[in-house]
This record gives sequence, structure tokens and C-alpha cells, in this order.
Amino acid sequence: MEWQTSADTAPSSFITEAQARSLLGKPPASGAWKESDPVGARQFAGIGSFTFESGEALPYVRIAYETWGELSAGRDNAVLVLHALTGDSHAVGSAGPGHPTPGWWQGIIGPGKAIDTEKYFVVAPNMLGACQGTTGPASIAPDGTEWGARFPFTSIRDQVNAQAAFADAIGIERWAGVIGGSMGGMQALEWAVEYPERVERLAVIAAPPFSTADQIALNSVQIEAVRTDPLFRGGLYYDAADGEGPHQGLALARRMALLNYRSPSELNERFERTWQSGISPLGAGGRFAVESYLDFHGNKFTRRFDANSYLTLVQAMNSHDVGRGRGGVAKALSRVTARTLVVGIDSDRLFPVEGQQEIARHLPDTVDGSVPVVIESDFGHDGFLIEDDAVSEQLRRLFAA
Repeated sequence: MEWQTSADTAPSSFITEAQARSLLGKPPASGAWKESDPVGARQFAGIGSFTFESGEALPYVRIAYETWGELSAGRDNAVLVLHALTGDSHAVGSAGPGHPTPGWWQGIIGPGKAIDTEKYFVVAPNMLGACQGTTGPASIAPDGTEWGARFPFTSIRDQVNAQAAFADAIGIERWAGVIGGSMGGMQALEWAVEYPERVERLAVIAAPPFSTADQIALNSVQIEAVRTDPLFRGGLYYDAADGEGPHQGLALARRMALLNYRSPSELNERFERTWQSGISPLGAGGRFAVESYLDFHGNKFTRRFDANSYLTLVQAMNSHDVGRGRGGVAKALSRVTARTLVVGIDSDRLFPVEGQQEIARHLPDTVDGSVPVVIESDFGHDGFLIEDDAVSEQLRRLFAA
């Protein structure tokens, strides 16, 4: 089905009639993976009870993950790959039963590729608070209902601490590499600061040292788009019939986010002022092509994501600050011992290059000294998901270092 093609791993394009028809059915109240759904390539590891920074706790947390390659006898070739806000553990593989989208880093992970599965054992977990198999708001609580809005406030540090417990559960004491882009890059950076002895190499791609006021403001309007949907019902929507969940608010939040993921030049050059159909958008009821593009991908998103999880993860991004409680960014980054690659994207308006410059400036051991590598791309923030050749070139340098 065409809606299973990820918007995050392809250039923007005009929406076809076939694509529009694929979304005619009503969306489910939640697009979260359920226990009754096909498992797909997922594996699961329990980490037991878990206490959050806030002091709240869950009696049991499970991490969903996928792996590629073989773990060495010395258990020293494991690479941790961390996904972005709306990604999941399915970094490689086709869309199919249990996996609504194809792998988001197909061109980067695999035999002979930049993250070479003939050399490395690659592990991609679904993050804490997400909705594709790892414990999150859509998971069932001990009382037999979904956690929903009762799910604890989750920080980037909470997510990394859960990943550290997960690494213990699968027997990985030290990662040969920890790699992440966007929100995954926040987690990768936190890994290297909080657990320096467990990270040999580090790649931080299109991620900042902390979330700025501007970034928090952008997130806040997405959060309110979801919360003000009358069908959100304070997060109590899981029993709603198809079409009766908070899909309008979640789709609107996704449309807002897409504007920050792509660059103005890409949208302007691909869509210009083109109409979606022969009907004029100038008072005749038609639509501009770019409006249809955003609407389609917003609606498609509601079929694979959960509104409560979206709120949990966006607020986790707001929590990001490696310098919090550590004497500031510079002092925190001085704790990193990993050989590090820092990558920015010149057209990124979500996490501009200034953030990567600050990270590189304070790290003790980077591939490029005190400056990041800056990839030239027309695709904005999503360049780290689209520019496979450019990203691969840099990751090969890290693994050769």
C-alpha cells in the first residue's frame, strides 16, 4: 500500500489520486502496535521495574528492538543505532506485517554499507515512551487498561537509562559505536556523557546540545494541536471506534512538524504555486499541491502512531539539555571519551548547524577537531534520512578512525 512508504525517507512529491484513495478509510483511535498485531522482525527484552527522573516508576518495562549481523565472541562489535521522534526499531527491512513503514536507514546499515553488518552487530531499540513495542502510553497497565496520560513524564535521560538497562539485559557492556540522528542524536550524546566508559565511538547527527526556546515553542504548538482535539478526551481515547480518535489533532501536529523537517527551498522548488487539481484554490474550493502534500502525510501518520506517545516524546525532546545539573554544556561534554563524529545539515531549520558547532567545540576527541562536518542538502533536517551517500561517507570515516 502506498501509505506505507515513509515520508521521512524520500523527497517531497506531489500526491497522486492512488495515494489519496489509500487513506479513504477511517483511521484507528491509535496507530500504536498492539500485542495482537504481527511481531514482524521485533525482539523483546524486559528490564524490570524502572524509576524515572521525576521519581515516578513503572513496575515493568519492555524494550522492542531489532538486530542485524552477528555478535562477536568477545561481544565487542555491537553498534547502537537510535531513531528519531517518529521512527522505531525498524531501521532496515521492508514494510509488511507488523511494520507499517520500510526501514528508515536502509542505505546505511547492511553488508558492506557504512554500518557494515558483516563486521558489526547492529542493534536498534524502540525508545521508552514510544508506540511500536516498547513500553509507552499505549501499553497495558496492571489494571488492564492503557497507561494513557498516566504514563510518567519521560526525559531524554530516562530513555538513555532505559537503554543502558536494555544493554545489560542483552549482555552488551560497551558499544563499539552509538549513533543517532535528531532525537536519536540527543540520546547518543546523552549516552556518551552519562556512560562514557560504555561508548567507544559516537556519531551525533543533526542534533543540538540542548533544546532552545525556539525549538520548545515549535513543540508547544504541536502539543496543543493534539490536546485541543475534542476527541483526545484527556488521553482516554483507546476504546474509541475507528475515526473517533484524536486523528485530526495528531495529523495537524505532524503537518506542523513536517514544515520544520524540510527546507523552504525544497518545498518552493518542488511545489511552487501548483494546484493539486484543475480546481482553483483561489476561492473555488481547490487546493495548492503543497497543502495536499502536508494533509496526506499528516493523515497517513495517524495510522502508525499514537497521540499520547507523540506528546510524551515531544516533551522528552523539550527536556534535552546535556548541561543540566552538570555545570553547563562545556563541562558535561568534557566527560565524553568516545571518538566522535558531529554532523550538521546546512539547510536544517529545526536544529541549525550552530548547535552542532557548539557540541564539536567542547568535545575532547572528534574526527574533525573543534568543528562539525556540514552536509550540503536541499532537504533540510530530513537530510540525515535522505542523503545516504553523504551520511555514509562520514560514518565510514568514524569507523576508520
